[in-house]
Parts: sequence; structure tokens; C-alpha cells
Amino acid sequence: MVRFLLTIRLKLFRKTAKRSTNGGPSLDTSILIDYFRKTDKSKTRLVRLSQRFEQLCISSVTEFEIYSGANPQQLGFWNQLLDNSSVYPFDSQASKVAVDIQQDLKRLRKTIDKADLFIAATAVANNLILDTLNRKHFDQIAKLTLLDSRIE
Repeated sequence: MVRFLLTIRLKLFRKTAKRSTNGGPSLDTSILIDYFRKTDKSKTRLVRLSQRFEQLCISSVTEFEIYSGANPQQLGFWNQLLDNSSVYPFDSQASKVAVDIQQDLKRLRKTIDKADLFIAATAVANNLILDTLNRKHFDQIAKLTLLDSRIE
């Protein structure tokens, strides 16, 4: 039932993403992986977010991470979930933001995984709030706004 409701909810937003700060957050890969792994889907952050926000989205980098880590048996699950998602591309604007973030982190003598850098840059470039289960990966990025982890 939860999967059905989530699928219906996800159908509210399509692949064509609009630039808006009024929608829901961009989701890091960790949110989707958590949903996939948990037996009781109703207790996942993805379900809670879909109940609170009309629109959720992902970065094309998140989409890449999901599909590159999926085995053939998992593709049906991921296709159903991601085919109904708004996907923001890692484009030229996001690339420039990524360079700025990387330079800021370099000045602080900090590093971040490239995929996380690109996911964060996509969110910043599109004025999106990012939600993740791995806050420590993103906390050091000053330009990025993270969703309050206490959201219920």
C-alpha cells in the first residue's frame, strides 16, 4: 500500500523539472537506498517526505549512482521509482557552482567525494534544499541548504 501511495505521489512530478524554491527538497542517493533496503517502507524518510511535500526531486548524479549500483533484478524497482521523478541535470551552471564549492573546500583544507560535490552543486544551482541521511558529507558546504533532519 505504501509503495502504491508513494508511486501515485511521485507521479505528481515528472522528468521536466521547474526552477522553484517552493517545491520539496532534492534527495541524496542515501534517501533512496534507505527506501530500497528497508522492509517496512512506511518508516523510511522518503515516505515521510512524500507525505509532507507535493514535489521531490533528484540530481542526474543521484540517478547515475542508483542505476550504476543496481543489478538486473533491481532495475524494475528503480525504473518504477525514478521514471516518475523530477531529475535536475548536472549542467554548465551546476558545473560552475561545483568549481566554486570545491575551491571553498580547498581553502578550508577539506575534500568531498565528487558525486556528493556534484549533487550539492546541482541543488545550489537550482535553489533547492537537499535532504540526505549522510549529513557529514554535506555539512561543510556553506552554500548548500540542508533540510532539517528532525522533519517528521
